[in-house]
Parts: sequence; C-alpha cells; structure tokens
Amino acid sequence: MLPMPLSAPPEVVSVGLGVHGVRTRRDVFRLPDLWQLHLFTYSADLTVDGTTYAVAPGFVSLTPAGVEVEFAYRGRSEHLYVHFRPREVGEPSYVPVVQDAGTAAPVLTELLRSALEASPTGSARVTAEVWTALWRVAQLGARVTEGGQATSHQAVATAIAYIEANLARPLTVPELARVAGVSHNHLTRLFHAETGDTVIAYIRRRRLTRARHLLVASTLSIPAVAASVGIPDLQAFNKACRRELGGSPRAVRNAVVVAGQAV
Repeated sequence: MLPMPLSAPPEVVSVGLGVHGVRTRRDVFRLPDLWQLHLFTYSADLTVDGTTYAVAPGFVSLTPAGVEVEFAYRGRSEHLYVHFRPREVGEPSYVPVVQDAGTAAPVLTELLRSALEASPTGSARVTAEVWTALWRVAQLGARVTEGGQATSHQAVATAIAYIEANLARPLTVPELARVAGVSHNHLTRLFHAETGDTVIAYIRRRRLTRARHLLVASTLSIPAVAASVGIPDLQAFNKACRRELGGSPRAVRNAVVVAGQAV
C-alpha cells in the first residue's frame, strides 16, 4: 500500500493519452520527482519496483516518484495518465499500487478526459478533476457507509452509491441487487454483514437523515422536502419524521429556529 497525501490538491504537471505498443512491446522508465496515475483500456503486464501485476481494462495504477516501471504490451495500447506531485499536507491515504476500478472506471475515465480537455489552459479545472479522481482511486478499496464504517465488498459499495444518487425515487432490493450484480438474497446477506442494517432500514435512515438536513438548513417547503427524499405522501412523511426524528417535520424545523433565537 502506498501512502499518498490527499488533504490538499496535487500539483498536476501533465495529463494525457499515452499510445504504446506500436514500435516496441516493452517500455522501462521512471519519473524522478513525479507520481504517475494510469487508467488502462488494455491488458498487459506492469512491473513496479520489481513486482509484476497483470492489468486489464478498467484497472488503475499509482507509481510514486523515482520508482521504475516496466510495461509489457500485447499490441497497440492506450491509457490515460497523470503526472503529478502530491502536496505533503495532512494524514496520507493508503492506496494499492494496482487495483480494479470496477464500476468506478467510467467515472474515472470521465474525470481524466475532462482534465485532459481542460489542459493546458484550464489549470484550476485540471487540478480539481485530477484531485477528485485521486480521491476516487483512494476510496476504491475502502468504501464508507453512513456511519463512517468501511465496507469492503464491491456489491455493497455499488448499492450504497446507487441509493445515495436515487433517494428521491422508489427503491427496491431487487433493483439494487440488479445494479450491484448479485442476487436479492446475496445482497441482503452482504448488506447486513457490512452495515449491520437491512437494505430497507438503511434506505429509510438515509432518507430521514437527508430530510432532517433539508428541514434544518433550507427553506424548502415541507412537501418539497418530502418529495426530494422519496416520501411524497405527506402523511407517511409525517409519520416517518415522528418515528425517526422525534417530531413532525414542522417541529423539527421550528426546534432549530427556537434554539437559534435562544442563543
């Protein structure tokens, strides 16, 4: 595992699309003072500091500055790359040298292509896109649930990400299982093992957590808040708030207003 500082945005020196394996099937090189990030669209053998990894489309690799890399290609090979300097600020994140990005690969591809399109003139945007991509890479092996608990299974991580993006619409366990690529029963078992909750209980809690935030931090109408968290029936929303938040939606909102006036 590599200790990679991510508390501050990196200094991005170069973003590009590398084309290799045309004239030679082997490249050996190192960057003396720059880290390397590669997102692969091909299969090859990658050797980093003497250890060989089999990479495939959707895999991502990180190489620290000064470390020798060797690529053994099987033909024409294209990958997106970033050369950067991390800023030595804060506690580092620990990241594998090589890992399968899985369902995150399209997102990483979009981020790096966006950074590529913005370079060289859009330096702030390039930095933002690359920094986001690096955080995505760092989180691939340690997804986090609502309570800060790490979840290691890709199916659970995929289901949680889908839940967060779709709280406003109806969600079912069979739908989540299809998205995660596992059976209904298997997702149920994995979810409980990773989070301690049933899938339905997790969805309900996330909806009410978001509802509380919107009631407290925004002036959205209560019907709009209810709709935005996937409980458009106001009677059901009222019951859910009383059960999970200890009061009606209006009471939750008013309690904050009163507390603020008291201060």
